[in-house]
Amino acid sequence: MIQNVEFRYEGGRSGVLLIHGLTGTPTEMRLLGKGLNRAGYTVYGMQLAGHCGDVDDLLKTGWRDWYASVEAAAEQMRHEVDHLFVAGLSMGAVLALKLAAERPEWVKGVGVYGATFRYDGWAIPWVGKFSFLLPFLHKFGIGKHRMVHEGEPYGIRDERLRAQISGAMLSGDSAAAGLPGNPWPSLAEMYNMAAVVKRDLPKVTAPCLIAHATEDDIASIENAYLVQRSVSGPVETLWLKDSYHMITVDRERRVLTDRSAEFFRQIAATYEPAARAAA
Repeated sequence: MIQNVEFRYEGGRSGVLLIHGLTGTPTEMRLLGKGLNRAGYTVYGMQLAGHCGDVDDLLKTGWRDWYASVEAAAEQMRHEVDHLFVAGLSMGAVLALKLAAERPEWVKGVGVYGATFRYDGWAIPWVGKFSFLLPFLHKFGIGKHRMVHEGEPYGIRDERLRAQISGAMLSGDSAAAGLPGNPWPSLAEMYNMAAVVKRDLPKVTAPCLIAHATEDDIASIENAYLVQRSVSGPVETLWLKDSYHMITVDRERRVLTDRSAEFFRQIAATYEPAARAAA
């Protein structure tokens, strides 16, 4: 059964919509959300359709359902703030970029954290590195009940934190730590979406903060370079050298939080004179 673990922190008139990754949970965005809220932002950590339940719950949904839940959350939040920013981790970063491409009038800036267009990090097992073939297999109904299981280091460099999160994940607490692996059909959906978003990256005109671990174990830094060279808007980069894939919870999460808060603040400041003149 799906549990609702979304969170919302009330703050100022600039808001940040946070999007978690595939098989993940809003919990992986909570520390970042609290930090942004302390910096004065209204924060909404949304929950993707089909997530925070069991594998069957996830398999009832596809990438269009996941994106629809993002767009619905943004539609609600944009009426409650003056400036809407969106930030996502892993597949959540891809969804954030899709929102910016589809709704440029809504999104003032994008946090692109550990963007995952392809699972090609150093810790991905060989079967995972060939997962780009899954859309073809999925088309013919092959592997409907197969899963690519996660293994050490689970995207986390901090050993103490890794033990806590992997323990919760392997115990079956998907609401707290996500599922212990990626079902083949869901991976196929993710790759289908990634192909669409990759094609549409030039439509992203909002400023992007691209943050990526240089030793990302799940998605290599080539994913970040793809975004950097493809979007049309201005780009800032933050390369993190003491974290793995889950940069929103790992050792440099405060660096990520502070840089994100300042990045969004600078963008919002460019709109303030116009807003005062209109008033």
